Amino acid sequence: MNKRALISVSDKEGLVPFVQELTNLGFEIISTGGTKTALEQAGLQPIGIEAVTEFPEMMDGRVKTLHPRVHGGLLGRRDLPSHMEAMAEHGILPIDLVVVNLYPFKETISKLDVTEADAIENIDIGGPSMLRSAAKNHASVTVVVDPEDYDWVLTELKEGNTTLASRKKLAAKVFRHTAAYDALIGEYLTKAVAETETETLTKTYVLKQTLRYGENSHQKASFYQDALPVPYSIASAKQIHGKEFSYNNIKDADAALRIAEEFTEPTAVALKHMNPCGIGSGETIAEAFQEAYEADPVSIFGGIIVLNRPVDVATAEQLQRIFLEIIIAPAFEEEALEILTKKKNLRLLVVDFEKAAKQPEVVSVLGGLLVQEPDDQMETPEDWTVVTKRKPTTEEIAALAFAWKAVKHVKSNAIVLANQQQTVGIGAGQMNRVGSVKIAVEQARENNKLAGSVLASDAFFPMDDSVEYAAQQGIKAIIQPGGSIKDQESIDMADKYGVAMVFTGVRHFKH
Repeated sequence: MNKRALISVSDKEGLVPFVQELTNLGFEIISTGGTKTALEQAGLQPIGIEAVTEFPEMMDGRVKTLHPRVHGGLLGRRDLPSHMEAMAEHGILPIDLVVVNLYPFKETISKLDVTEADAIENIDIGGPSMLRSAAKNHASVTVVVDPEDYDWVLTELKEGNTTLASRKKLAAKVFRHTAAYDALIGEYLTKAVAETETETLTKTYVLKQTLRYGENSHQKASFYQDALPVPYSIASAKQIHGKEFSYNNIKDADAALRIAEEFTEPTAVALKHMNPCGIGSGETIAEAFQEAYEADPVSIFGGIIVLNRPVDVATAEQLQRIFLEIIIAPAFEEEALEILTKKKNLRLLVVDFEKAAKQPEVVSVLGGLLVQEPDDQMETPEDWTVVTKRKPTTEEIAALAFAWKAVKHVKSNAIVLANQQQTVGIGAGQMNRVGSVKIAVEQARENNKLAGSVLASDAFFPMDDSVEYAAQQGIKAIIQPGGSIKDQESIDMADKYGVAMVFTGVRHFKH
């Protein structure tokens, strides 16, 4: 008896030569719908599925392979006489090879004008069923879901048959594939009914890059992209120059992009080790970068830069003077590229800033995941409450607003000193808040930018020591969320030194 192959594919890449080789090896080809038509147009003579099931395709092709003569031929165990007897009794012939890929659900829902009806119609039912049946019975059945596997599967078939190890490998790929397919459907329908806290979390990602190593050189790592790509993201960025990204590069670049998203005016963000070392705004992007650079000209060395405007020649000339790892922008002018690409290893990335959209935040922990809504709230001066006798000046209000945007993206305990257009001192990740204040003040003093700066704290002051220390260093305006049982002590301390203090009512921890 000839071996039988059942072939039904949406992706017809490489299909005809693959099936031609199967025919040469003596396989009897069973096919359906558009696949059958494509093979016939190529001069091949597949058997229609109706000839196997003795039942017509119906309901616009929704029902064609869900039949005992198909699934019996896939699931019947060749090593069990009872299975073989049942197959013989009911006229079911074994199917030895299944080549199936699924309706293009992902491609369909990625279209801007997709309707729900189109999406539903592109949910494949028969395809996953055949794949799962064949994969379950991989002891006897070879199942191929990816055209990339055609060549090596043919090589083994030409030697007589695929090995059990290969069939197990292909079966595992099938179940990964169908799981990812179902996850996308589940995600789409869940969004359609606006459910946010589901009993299970099913997300699927595709491999974008195998990394040289992880956080440290002895750790293996990979970079996966959301199956439905997010335009404003490192995963969707287009690298136009420089060496390959590392694990730490990706994490840092992601953190820098999140900061840049807060600012609408021309802004540059300089980042090192997941924290900003300088943020600057200006009338032009060149001015903005200069402000970010002057915020901390030491720490910026070897850092990551995100610019929310296209890079022009003036900006490129400034950028090329220092050692940087990565520059990210919405575009690079041709002459600017000529300047920057002289540095062989400098990574240049283009990101679509017009399609920034907040995404749920997912963090791994041992044995699970933490999922939270994005921190997409940003309080404006209209939301603030002045809690001290002295009110901030117009200039101080502008500086406090800038500092409040920046401190949101600094690791807690977070303190930012800033003027109206740049950060001047950043204290991050300390175990007590006054320690962060001291670091920020010292940095600002070293850069001769302490005078006239304001202070932002991502969370309330548990005691008045931070307020007192800041006031003693000449800080005249403070913004913080408030909410401590000792708020009044901090207010009293601010009043003692003539400091203006505003409460936002919302904290912005970033652990």
